[in-house]
Amino acid sequence: MDLADKILELMSEQGITKYRLSKETGVSYTGLTKILSRQTKHPQVDSLQAIASFFNKPTDYFLEQEHDQHDQVPEWATPKDLADIKKILEEDQPVLFDGVPITEENRQRAMDILTGLLWEAKELNKKTYGRKKKAAPKEEE
Repeated sequence: MDLADKILELMSEQGITKYRLSKETGVSYTGLTKILSRQTKHPQVDSLQAIASFFNKPTDYFLEQEHDQHDQVPEWATPKDLADIKKILEEDQPVLFDGVPITEENRQRAMDILTGLLWEAKELNKKTYGRKKKAAPKEEE
């Protein structure tokens, strides 16, 4: 289940409308609609916190997704793309906060989120450079 599914399920269980959820959390109706229709992949932190508080759930409840590592690989990814992402993620540097390493569970969660963000950045990069290459045809001499 993704973020939208979890919110929709809780709304259904408690008989909450989008309007009421928006009004009671302070999340704009438009913003909530974008979250629930999956137009927004990463809602504002304060919006997520307000929704979590309203339903008396930790924010982690909404962020955890049931997925397989292979589900994260986009269809357009090439073997080079896979190697690039793997290299970035497998550099075995400890993740520290105030000099204390994070737990393995939190490290894995951070890695999953980072993987998703890296795929998004790579896709945007390909779209940007792909457009530039197509926009400037080569001149023959």
